[in-house]
Amino acid sequence: MPKSMNQKLKLLYLLKILSEETDETHGLSLKEISEKLELYDIKADRKTLYQDFEDLRTFGADIISEHEGRNVLYSLVSRDFELAELKLLVDSVQSAKFITEKKSRQLIKKLETLVSRHEATQLTRQVIISGRVKTMNESIYYNVDKIHSAISRNCRIQFQYFQWNVDKEMELRHGGKFYNVSPWALIWDNENYYLVGYDSEDQKIKHFRVDKMLKIFLKETELREGRDSFDKSQLADYSTQHFGMYGGDLQYVTIEAENYLAGVFLDRFGKDIILSKASPSRFTLTTKVEVSGQFLGWIIGLGSGVKITGPENVVNRMCSEAKRLSELYPEV
Repeated sequence: MPKSMNQKLKLLYLLKILSEETDETHGLSLKEISEKLELYDIKADRKTLYQDFEDLRTFGADIISEHEGRNVLYSLVSRDFELAELKLLVDSVQSAKFITEKKSRQLIKKLETLVSRHEATQLTRQVIISGRVKTMNESIYYNVDKIHSAISRNCRIQFQYFQWNVDKEMELRHGGKFYNVSPWALIWDNENYYLVGYDSEDQKIKHFRVDKMLKIFLKETELREGRDSFDKSQLADYSTQHFGMYGGDLQYVTIEAENYLAGVFLDRFGKDIILSKASPSRFTLTTKVEVSGQFLGWIIGLGSGVKITGPENVVNRMCSEAKRLSELYPEV
């Protein structure tokens, strides 16, 4: 009787079955393995399976056998990713605001293939977390890839940029005009992806929300510009200095705050900032930030335990902001 064409692929199908059906707490008997191989039109007996297990172990597969009553169960226990690591990745994908719901489901489905079907149910439960506001631009997944390609090829990109209007429709900025930008970095800040690049027309560094970029084209004949405008150290500080990636005047700002807020500032600006004791209960720090309405709002949000003490122009701007808020919300 002629052998099935799949018989030559026996080891591959055997590894597939062990990967999908077994883990540290779930195994299969020789009889169960033989039955599952038969579904692929592959014949197997006890003797040949023993040799197959050895061949797979030699290949590097961590296959173990354990007695359970009268049966011996075989399972694949070691994988490239531990279940805890995959849970972390699933949570990251699901909570990432810049990935659409559709793409999140697709990525998570692929991650589930890295564990057995039994463990995959635990990853599925991980997905059911509080509903997040996700981007509505399906192309962002490929936008990121194109930007990385442009950076590695040292070329510029061309794209359109849009904003949402009150009718929930895409509205092109600058009348649909294409931007010509030299991409230098991608920053994940405040749950969004941003492109940091050099705008050749305005001759300055700008940042763009990647999920609001459309029709990205690589300009492979045009080399990137703006290398002298910033270095790697500036790129590393970029997201720290920008609040919500809103631009403003970059300058040193001195802040005084209650001691209990020390962790807030260390989380925001890093452990390299210097906290100087102003009194037994307060400290001061000076850091470089782009002074924007978003930055002032962040300071206001920290409450009465913090205030800006310099420079004078920033203090005056904060006073104006406080006055504006007071006028916007007058006492009843």
